[in-house]
Amino acid sequence: MSQRSELVRLARQPGANLSQLARRFGISRTIAYKWLRRYEEGGDDALRDRSRRPHTNPTRTPADVERAVLQLRDEHPAWGGRKLRVVLARTLGPRAPAASTITGILRRHGRLPAEPPPREHVRFEAEAPNDLWQMDFKGDFLLGDETRCYPLTLTDDHSRFALCVRACADQRRETVRGHLARLFARYGLPRCILSDNGAPWGTRWEVDGAGRWRWRCTRLGAWILRRGVRLSHGRPRHPQTQGKEERFHRTLGEEVLGAADGGRGFADLAASQAGFDAWRSIYNEVRPHESLAMLVPADRYAVSPREAPSAEPTVEYDSRHEVRKVDACGKISFRGRPFRVGKGLVGERVGLRPSERDGVWSVFYCQQEVWAVSLRDPP
Repeated sequence: MSQRSELVRLARQPGANLSQLARRFGISRTIAYKWLRRYEEGGDDALRDRSRRPHTNPTRTPADVERAVLQLRDEHPAWGGRKLRVVLARTLGPRAPAASTITGILRRHGRLPAEPPPREHVRFEAEAPNDLWQMDFKGDFLLGDETRCYPLTLTDDHSRFALCVRACADQRRETVRGHLARLFARYGLPRCILSDNGAPWGTRWEVDGAGRWRWRCTRLGAWILRRGVRLSHGRPRHPQTQGKEERFHRTLGEEVLGAADGGRGFADLAASQAGFDAWRSIYNEVRPHESLAMLVPADRYAVSPREAPSAEPTVEYDSRHEVRKVDACGKISFRGRPFRVGKGLVGERVGLRPSERDGVWSVFYCQQEVWAVSLRDPP
């Protein structure tokens, strides 16, 4: 700036040679004339650097498209550029901006919070719909009427389809069983259900007769197994086993509970359920899923061909098993000795057959091994 002012001052002196001055200042005559012309038009302020931004930009996102981006973001504050782009393409067609452009628009308008750096992880996915369902209760929250809501959720591992988001008043076995019965009737039977070790589907982990840590079957677990559905439990203090369900809960918290003041915005359980139902439709049929190549879960889900039983199934074992009935204390008598298999199986018949380890017998209920007893242990 000071050199430009000096150049102009010298160039405006009587008899000044502009070509010579330009050469001595190390610039071209064209540049020298430019600075002299600017000074004559606007004085010293005109000698400051001007923005190099072009006066017109044919590639700039039109204002109406920016408004559409911001409006959709306001409707779904937790969605990022890629999800917004897929939904905008349905209405704007080829005018929908790229995901990176949408991200830029969100940043310019303060709609995009800072994100943590990505972490490397290994992703597991069931091969087909209904091969594996994940089941859990999301953390409870207080409603407007001062009662508590316990959201019960089930998701299909392959498609991420939200099978159930129910506003429950408790976490009792009868409550879960009633909702599962309705899901089995509507969507058919899955091959396996994964849950954690909390009530009502798990108990404390113990060491069985084969020296393995495992859970004892609960009454809810026995009801599920009796319908031909296997059970799986995550390792204690290892929520990564149910990573998809944990991520689903985070999304539910961001997109529903966050918009409802942590749940206090719902007057009661009925209002909470109405909010869950409306959001579940968006999650399954509208919201693009990055893990599904931006498809929606409904695009990948299909109901199970395995029909739910119309009557209580009978428990049968083949000739390989020795059958015993579980007494009121959760024990069986085998080879003249009592063995505890769990109170969740009280009154049920279990089948025992030899394992690969000498003296260790596997205990089956329906199609699944639920425990092991060892005849080598002291009575």
